[in-house]
Amino acid sequence: MSLAGKTILMSGGSRGIGLAIALRAAADGANIAMLAKTDTPHPKLEGTVHSAAEAIRAAGGQALPIVGDVRDDDQVTEAVMKTQGEFGGIDVVINNASVIDLSRSLDLAAKKYDLMQDVNVRGTFMLSRAAVPVLRESANPHILSLSPPLNLSPKWLGAHTGYTLAKYGMTMATLGLAAEFADAGIAANTLWPRTTIATAAVQNLLGGDRVMAASRTADIYADAAYSVITKPAREYSGQTLIVEDVLEADGITDFSKYAAVPGTPDDRLFPDIFLD
Repeated sequence: MSLAGKTILMSGGSRGIGLAIALRAAADGANIAMLAKTDTPHPKLEGTVHSAAEAIRAAGGQALPIVGDVRDDDQVTEAVMKTQGEFGGIDVVINNASVIDLSRSLDLAAKKYDLMQDVNVRGTFMLSRAAVPVLRESANPHILSLSPPLNLSPKWLGAHTGYTLAKYGMTMATLGLAAEFADAGIAANTLWPRTTIATAAVQNLLGGDRVMAASRTADIYADAAYSVITKPAREYSGQTLIVEDVLEADGITDFSKYAAVPGTPDDRLFPDIFLD
């Protein structure tokens, strides 16, 4: 199944994994609307919603950059209406926007806790919910959230409780939507990588150059996301998927091309959090 002519509404996506997923879809000729805050260049982060739109068009897709905040209900509703108005419908919602803070509980600022809950959990729920009436009209509707499986090991529950709550909340919201709208044929799944992905978050928050060099590129996430959202929605829903498992099920077992540093063996890559 191709994404040619299909429409994706994504939260975030100015850079990193979200942009990689958008570019992979654009190669098919997909329409991609991005609801993101980055209207002007950030002093420490590359990319804006406008530069992402230019890259999408260059890759062969149509782009609709929407400057807005997934925490604002009116802006979320407007993003859904703009996307439907521009492209005639919505086939896929990708909950990519996420805030990360790995502070321990006593060190986590209340405002940052609230921000993670608002963007990660509430944003996932509200954007997905707002799009459901339009998704119902799609021939193959998907919701995909970039969040981990629910691992209740004390290792992860206690590592960074505030962030864990926010990411697991994304997953629980997605699984709930999968169950609630199964009869409507709307698939909802989550997707998480086995290894760290070379993004600004890894560079700035998880370990700098050392971990970046032991990571995979965002292309592996993009290829797995593409696989998920092109599967028959009624047959592929309610799952907490792992990037590498999705690709292995498609017959791809050699991941060497995804190494951020070419030639890095798989056993030298840095494992991502939440997975045992």
